Amino acid sequence: MTKIKDIKVWSVDLGNTKPYTIAFKTVDEVRNAFVEITLDNGMTGIGSGNPSEYVVGETLDQCLEALEEKNLEFLIGRDIREFNQLTFEVWKKFPENPSARAALDIALHDAFTKYLDIPLVKFLGQKIKKLPTSNTIGIKNVEETLKEAQDYIKRGFKVLKVKLGHSLDEDVERLMKLREQLGNGIVIRVDANQGYTVHQTIELYGRAYDLNLELIEQPLPAHDIAEMKGLPKEVRNVLAADESLITPADAIELVKPPKAAAIFNIKLMKCGGVSQALKIADIALHENIDLFWGCNDESIVSITAALHAAYACANTKYIDLDGSLDLARDVVKGGFVLKDGYMYCSDKPGLGVERV
Repeated sequence: MTKIKDIKVWSVDLGNTKPYTIAFKTVDEVRNAFVEITLDNGMTGIGSGNPSEYVVGETLDQCLEALEEKNLEFLIGRDIREFNQLTFEVWKKFPENPSARAALDIALHDAFTKYLDIPLVKFLGQKIKKLPTSNTIGIKNVEETLKEAQDYIKRGFKVLKVKLGHSLDEDVERLMKLREQLGNGIVIRVDANQGYTVHQTIELYGRAYDLNLELIEQPLPAHDIAEMKGLPKEVRNVLAADESLITPADAIELVKPPKAAAIFNIKLMKCGGVSQALKIADIALHENIDLFWGCNDESIVSITAALHAAYACANTKYIDLDGSLDLARDVVKGGFVLKDGYMYCSDKPGLGVERV
């Protein structure tokens, strides 16, 4: 009673209660693809995907095309206990569709660990119990930045991620005002979304040195690996590679001496799910690189999957898994537990989510 009997695919606009701007776009609609695998014993596993076209070149329509029934027939009738083989075949079959892969991969992980009757994080090997997630402030003026920061702090969050990349002077002013108003009790990390040059990155590091920024995420264009490696070591020590890091092969390139960054940002929607994310995490572990788990605007389904993967890695140091917090609606409830800005995995089998 462990065979895959049916796979259902659909999409939903989950809405966004807080449209925001980053270096290259404004986000107000949140369409996600969902996959539900049903086993012949009635047990189900759910996965979801939301591609970032700008980063991986995949649209949601392309993701849904990849997930058409004819492309999923290879999984029907297969035994969920062949779990590692199934995730391998999913990886091989959809080379151009990381979010389609992610949705299937997450659904397989959920179904298999429900079959085992343990939480996914326990199956993977839980190393971490809790971490504070950052909440993201888009590119806004100083006044709006401060207002949103205060709102997050009132809600118990202690880590803020500030999007930069339009104007270095304005960026520095926003960060100075934030630190001035919030004091040193709040952690500030920044993400320039490829919006800076080498010179601007070094200048930001110097001008913001006294502001005690935790890390600087992807200041340079994704393909400028040589330029990243050429940055001063003290800058690279606080640098997180994001858009430059999509696959395990990218991770290998980034760690070749000199290392391009001391931190890897892993997103399930970039690499194609939990199984590929863990391969990147292993490369990082052997090279003493810290992990920083991020997300797009995503359902609780894939956010929870990322949290379970993150907490199974000894080198996870940062999480930025706020992608479901401002959604207008979702197709599931449960999943992770959020308390005073800290995220915990639930102790229910699989991802611990329920359809609503």
